[in-house]
Amino acid sequence: MSKNRQLLFLAFLAVFASACKTKQYSKNNKQIEKNAKKENPNPISYTTLSYIDAFKAIAIEEMNKYGIPASITLAQGIIESGSGNSDLAKYANNHFGIKCTSDWKGKAYYRDDDNRNDCFRVYKDPRESYKDHSEFLKRKRYAGLFELDKNDYRNWAIGLKNAGYATNPKYPELLINLIDKYQLYQYDQSESEREKLAREDKVFKEINANIPNEKKLYTPVNVAPKDPPSSLENGKYHTVSQGDTLYKISQLYKISVDELKNLNQLPDNNIKIGQKLLVVK
Repeated sequence: MSKNRQLLFLAFLAVFASACKTKQYSKNNKQIEKNAKKENPNPISYTTLSYIDAFKAIAIEEMNKYGIPASITLAQGIIESGSGNSDLAKYANNHFGIKCTSDWKGKAYYRDDDNRNDCFRVYKDPRESYKDHSEFLKRKRYAGLFELDKNDYRNWAIGLKNAGYATNPKYPELLINLIDKYQLYQYDQSESEREKLAREDKVFKEINANIPNEKKLYTPVNVAPKDPPSSLENGKYHTVSQGDTLYKISQLYKISVDELKNLNQLPDNNIKIGQKLLVVK
């Protein structure tokens, strides 16, 4: 056989092998998708807000265990999974685009990424994906990130890019913009603060529930005016700044979170930067 024929034959074998692998990968994916649909015939179609609400608890849990800011984890999940709506998230429960490695023993899902038919990990449920994300960041290349304060989400975002987590030069900007837009930094407060906040809310709700309406401890008042007096020397209003939470504000002015919410007719604990809150009756 001539050299040219040999090269043509080898090229044919390579094309044939590639076609066989592609067919195998497609068959594998269809089986993964079939199993996913069987286990969850009515998958949730998330909005970004409903995604945050669904996964903030596990992000906080992982933060308290490893020190990775919950805001960073949630923002990465939103970007990498399309707020939980990508095929990889729906069928493989993979919310962070984590690929197979030589030590991966689980199932795989294939799709084109950096290379054709890249191998991605398949998890039993999204919680496993969040836990594996934490394990993934425990690698030596990300060690410097854990020297940062867990509230320093900006440097975490920059550090992830510098450590090679993503190739997109705007990756830190994408993370930071998401965190700021959806106030994800509120989930970076310590576990003890969150527990105290929850206890306060529960206690005051129980107290109010047992008191006749006309004798409620805290009754809603009109919302603070849009343009309150510019002179704040009496401390009647507090302008929300980055990192503020209702708990922090309540501690600053020595009032309860529940009273603060009632004073401003807040339906929940969400507040926005620049918002002016009435803090003294």
